[in-house]
Formats: sequence, structure tokens, C-alpha cells
Amino acid sequence: MYNNFAEYYDRLMYDADYVGRCDELCRLFEKYDRMPSLLLDLACGTGNFSTQMAKRGVSVIGVDISPEMLGVAKEKSANEGLDILYLCQDASRLDLYGTVDGAICCLDSVNHITDYETLCKAFARVSLFLEKDRLFIFDVNTCYKHENVLADNVFVFEEEGVFCVWSNEYDPQKRLSTIMLDFFEEDADGRYIRSFDTIDERAYTDDELQKAINDAGLEIVARLGEFSDTQPQADTERVVYVTRKV
Repeated sequence: MYNNFAEYYDRLMYDADYVGRCDELCRLFEKYDRMPSLLLDLACGTGNFSTQMAKRGVSVIGVDISPEMLGVAKEKSANEGLDILYLCQDASRLDLYGTVDGAICCLDSVNHITDYETLCKAFARVSLFLEKDRLFIFDVNTCYKHENVLADNVFVFEEEGVFCVWSNEYDPQKRLSTIMLDFFEEDADGRYIRSFDTIDERAYTDDELQKAINDAGLEIVARLGEFSDTQPQADTERVVYVTRKV
């Protein structure tokens, strides 16, 4: 549920380039359909994509399973003077008030749904509330990234008084990464306070994702390397799927 991670997420993701990523999302919407007027931001986290899209004049519904993440997102939108509707829901039980004409799920949030049947249900719920012929765009960390980049490695991040140690354990049989996050935040007296979170990610094959997409009543319009109009390669770390409701 990312209880502790929510507090540090934005500080540790300072280099994510949300503006550039939203520019790319807008480009894909315009290339393969049109800009949505009402957008679903599934697994919106602390609301960075929701905020950027709202600044572009798009009405946004942000959905996330973590109350802590949504608390940060709501505070952020209030400070920006943006009217964004945030809902605390499990993606596989998505329940909106009506349809949307565009949907996104960004920064490998799909990988965080580690049960395949649950993922299929989540895609089906997105499709249910997506208008016909409209786009659902999502990205995933690839099997290559999980096997060769994350693997059983340790990563260290430090930013604005917080120190984070990311220890990754990868199970190749299940294609499951267990991410153990140790946070150390500097207190006013110079001491460091430790907190901890564990997050799981599953690497899905293209065949698994294609089946989930098709079973949900969607079709793949494009499958691209991140920030690219080219097909993913064997060593591509993140793949963007542009899908359409049929």
C-alpha cells in the first residue's frame, strides 16, 4: 500500500520528467486519436500525471489504491488550484460515475498488479468505462529490465534530506521482483529516522499482455519503446502500449 513510500515518492522521483512524459502522452493521443476531454489516470500515485494533464485543460479522474498516495495528490492539486477528482479504488474493481474518453496508466504501475487474473480484471474495468474507439495508453517494465537491470541488485538514492536503499530480489520462475525500500530521513537534530516499505512488481510477457488486452475488448494500436516511434528491441527496458476500445 506504499504507506511510507508516499511520503518520499516525489523527492526520490525528482528526475522522472513528468512534463516530458505528458508531452509524449499528448503526442500519442493526437497521433492515434485525439486529446481526451475526460481522462482516467489509473494508479495515479501522488498525482503528477493528473496534475500535468489538468494543466493542459483536460478534466482528470485519478484513481489509486493507496490513501497515502492520494493524500499527497489531493494536497498537490489544491496547492495548484486544480479541480481533480481522486478516487481510492482497486484497479480491478474500478467503478466510475460514467465513461471517459481516454485513459492512462504510467510508470510501470501495471507491473505492480502481480496477479495475472487481477490484471485482466483491471483491463476489463478500464475498457468498460472507456468510450468506443478511444485510447488506453500504459507502459510496463520489460522482462529484460527485471532480469538484467533490476535483478538482484541494490540501488541507493539521496535527495533533500532523505536517503533510500533499494534492495531488489528477483524470482525468475515467477518473474517477480520484490523491492525492499529502506528510508532514512534526517531529523531536526541531525539524527536519521528509518522507515521501511516492500513493493512487488511482476514482469509480464508481450503474449500475456496481448491476451489481457484483447480479452478486455481492446486492441493494440502501437507497441513502442519509451519516447520512441520504433518497435521495442530485445534490450528495451520500458514498453508503451497504445490500445483502443473496439
